[in-house]
Amino acid sequence: MSGDGDMASVMGFSGFGKKARTFDLDAIFEQTRRTAIERSQHILEERQKEDEGQGSLAVKTSGSTHRDKGGPATSRKQESDNSSDSSSDSDSDSELIGPSVPPQLTAQEDDDDELVGPPLPPGYTGSTAEDDDEEEDVQDEDDDNPVKKIPDTHEITLQHGTKTVSALGLDPSGARLVTGGYDYDVRFWDFAGMDQALQAFRSLQPCECHQIKSLQYSITGDVILVVSGNAQAKVLDRDGFNVMECVKGDQYIVDMANTKGHTAMLNGGCWHPKIKEEFMTCSNDGTVRTWDLNSEKKHKSVFKPRSLQGKKVTPTCCTYSRDGKLIAAGCQDGTIQIWDRNLSVHTKFHCRQAHAPGSDTSCLTFSYDGMTLASRGGDDTLKTWDIRSFKKPLNVATQLTTYFPMTDCCFSPDDKLLVTGTSVKKDEGNGKLVFFDRASFQRVYEIEVTNASVVRCLWHPKLNQIMVGTGNGLAKVYYDPVRSHRGAKLCVVKSKRKEKQAETLTQDYIITPHALPMFREARQRSTRKQLEKDRLDPKKSHKPEPPVSGPGRGGRVAAHGGTLSSFIVKNIALDKTDDSNPREAILRHAKDASENPYWVAPAYKQTQPVPVFADESEEDEEADKEPEWKKRKI
Repeated sequence: MSGDGDMASVMGFSGFGKKARTFDLDAIFEQTRRTAIERSQHILEERQKEDEGQGSLAVKTSGSTHRDKGGPATSRKQESDNSSDSSSDSDSDSELIGPSVPPQLTAQEDDDDELVGPPLPPGYTGSTAEDDDEEEDVQDEDDDNPVKKIPDTHEITLQHGTKTVSALGLDPSGARLVTGGYDYDVRFWDFAGMDQALQAFRSLQPCECHQIKSLQYSITGDVILVVSGNAQAKVLDRDGFNVMECVKGDQYIVDMANTKGHTAMLNGGCWHPKIKEEFMTCSNDGTVRTWDLNSEKKHKSVFKPRSLQGKKVTPTCCTYSRDGKLIAAGCQDGTIQIWDRNLSVHTKFHCRQAHAPGSDTSCLTFSYDGMTLASRGGDDTLKTWDIRSFKKPLNVATQLTTYFPMTDCCFSPDDKLLVTGTSVKKDEGNGKLVFFDRASFQRVYEIEVTNASVVRCLWHPKLNQIMVGTGNGLAKVYYDPVRSHRGAKLCVVKSKRKEKQAETLTQDYIITPHALPMFREARQRSTRKQLEKDRLDPKKSHKPEPPVSGPGRGGRVAAHGGTLSSFIVKNIALDKTDDSNPREAILRHAKDASENPYWVAPAYKQTQPVPVFADESEEDEEADKEPEWKKRKI
């Protein structure tokens, strides 16, 4: 015990060596259950008493009004029923554990036994089963009618410039739009960052003075392919910085397969739908080339379209199939030629008379299911083809005027509609966006866009929004607030930022240059240190000289002239020497130089001969002694 006392005094508590208390969990749970049952029964008995009191009052009032109908008997019967109900309730609720259920829930359980979830709010009138069936029927009808899915209820207009918008590109997520035009500009638009002012966040000219032909984001959305009027395609990142520029080929080599790149103007280009590093371009040099993003020094493979006679033809557009296994090109002779991506020698499918010869096929695009190829021709037609039977088109639409070599066509996200634009001359109507049913090829819908040609169109599958590029420098976005997602809906809800008004000066200030902060010298914290530094500075510590009084001294001119010109004029006026005889002017200093040599003479004292000057009288005598013939000659 003394040891335990010492331990308790050291540790601060006692009870060492005692046996731990054991607990019987089953007994504890049983006791808790019984306590809960007793409490529940007690609460129920109190509520039953309250209900019996209210029931007796109701019975008395009913008995006083209907005594002729045997009120006491009925009241007794009701009391007996209530007592029996209460006894049955007590029997059924004897097993209830926990607080009782509120009366509102019990009433709803009696009414709707199959109701699952929280109770409906009071006054709610829900739709019946018939109404639900009618709504489902309407939705089914809308699903069957693809025209109802066209998102054209709302639009926004992006001002690219004043010239034709010849290229449109939208990243796979639909967050950024990029536009290019005949004004050589490429503009970047961020839907999430724009407000109602609808201003581009970046504008640049990646290809200097070349028109932009095509813009497309890669499948990952991190780089952009820029195809312009020169021979070298460029790849930019999302912010417009240069990532890669294709090499230019040697234009003096006859076989285009032996050159490393294109030698003439590009016509189009696109990314591979599955491989993120591969893209394709077509050019006026008569080749279609594939490129790898990681090797810009040389193309990956070359495809050379040929005419029926085996001559070179110019591809005007190109595209990949949806699975990336086929490469299709539309040529100037009206043919559509399709190669296997891995076999570049012979075509796999070839249609000789797809469009009129000499017309530029402006667009080729595959449907989302990969079974149908749509071609937009320069002969004002739109055709669909089944490449398995490639000799005749499935459907043909005519009278679709086009004046641009990059007029688009595209499929709707559900593959049921085909969209293209029409061109108009200036002040001769409005350019239209025309929708065709893919199966019947009937013109089911059209949108009048603006009083200029519709060049580019793009229907994004995720956003369900249609982007349109026009001939007067506009890029329009059509959307539906219900059926469309994000995109243009993000920027139309943001109000314009208020411009900061310039602060006006309330009174006139005299601003001296050295009073402005950018010209003002840094102020020293300690004036004593600055004074010590100024004392050591010879310029700052130099005492200014007093003004000159009198004629001047030490090279300084008196007050009557402080400039160089006045000094020279004064000396000229004071100089009385006569320099009419140059010999005398030179020899005037000879005596002084010989008596007091200072500059040149001491250096040549040992080697310089003594100068001997002839007198004028001796020279005259020598001239008299000359013969007569010399004098005559002179």
